[in-house]
Amino acid sequence: MAADKGNKVAGRVILGMGALMTLWAGASLTAGLRQADWQIGELARQYMMATGMIKPIHTMVDFYSHIKGIEYLICVAFFVAFPVFFKYVNKEPAKIKKQVKISS
Repeated sequence: MAADKGNKVAGRVILGMGALMTLWAGASLTAGLRQADWQIGELARQYMMATGMIKPIHTMVDFYSHIKGIEYLICVAFFVAFPVFFKYVNKEPAKIKKQVKISS
């Protein structure tokens, strides 16, 4: 009986702390949106600028370096995806029929 009472108290404490954290997060989000003139996109941009996720591009060299990095990522994705796709397209018909019969 005492253990049940202790569990209820612990549950209420955890619930109260969660409610306080939710109120704090809501107040922070509301204050941030008010500062960003109620624009979610602007708030996200300010957050990413403040944390260093995005950096302003001031020169052509900065822009080219940024584009070159994205181009390398696209090339790596293509070099991984194309062989997988090629194997899928060129499967033997017998293997395809077997897979259809098994899944039916």
